[in-house]
Parts: sequence; C-alpha cells; structure tokens
Amino acid sequence: MNAGAAAASAPRLLFLHGDTRLPSGFFRQILHLLDKPGTAAGAFRLVIAGPGRGLRLIETLANWRSRLFQLPYGDQALFLARDLFERLGGFPEIPIMEDAVFIQRLKRAGRIEISPCAAVTSDRRWRRLGILRTTLVNQVVLVGFCLGVDPDRLAGWYTGLARRRSR
Repeated sequence: MNAGAAAASAPRLLFLHGDTRLPSGFFRQILHLLDKPGTAAGAFRLVIAGPGRGLRLIETLANWRSRLFQLPYGDQALFLARDLFERLGGFPEIPIMEDAVFIQRLKRAGRIEISPCAAVTSDRRWRRLGILRTTLVNQVVLVGFCLGVDPDRLAGWYTGLARRRSR
C-alpha cells in the first residue's frame, strides 16, 4: 500500500482490496466527505456479496463498528488526503493488522467518516471457510493483536487457521 501511494500522483489516496467494488459516484462521495471540517479520512459502508442472514449480520455489525468506533477495515475502501498519509508515515510495515494500526493514527488526526454508499466485497472467504470460522479467525487475530502478540506470529495464525478448512 505504501508503494502504491508513493507511485500515485493525486492529492487524495484510496486503498481498496482487490475483491471489493466501489459504488457508483464514489469519487464525489470521497470529495464530499473529505471536505467536511474535522475529517481525517473516510470509508464506505460495507456490503458483502452473496445471500444469507449470516452475511447480513456480519455487514450490520461491521457497519455499527465503523460508525460508532470509527474503525473501518480495509474491505471498506479507506480514503484520505495524501499529505495526511505522508505526515502519519503511511502504513506500518507489518504483515497483518496494518490497517488497524493506521486507523488508530488517523483517529488522532480527526474524524473518520463512513459514507452511506456501499463498497461491495466478495463473499469468497466466508463461503470457503464458513461464516462462523471466518469470524472466529478474524476475532482471534484481533484479540491477539490487542494483547500484543507479534504481527508475524499473527500472520502465521491467520494463514494456518484459514487454510485448514480448504484442504
């Protein structure tokens, strides 16, 4: 992500997962939200492609988390001004949870706005691992990170836990 930001020339940056689609009119939304006084960054509301109540529950909880605690994750397409990104030193060079660390830095710089427009992310991982397993893997990594487990070890856990089902 840091390499992509360094190669970009625009005054605003957008970090987007490869399996996520932006809403129509996304550029206007980005400009609108970043122009709000006190706003450091923004992200889109999350929608997960695919049917099922479980995915709707995950979306609902993720969107509550994003709005209440200003904690969007990477699949919500984070955007901000280039100069702020550079002032904050970019994303930390760690193998996992780099977006969570960066979000914490951003929160100290100002509000993180969540667009009412939705970015749509693939349900591939939830289908492959199952909703419960995917959620548990994510929570294990998050709790481990909050408890100070080394990010290299967390990346190993994440990969190992995510692979077991697909064998």
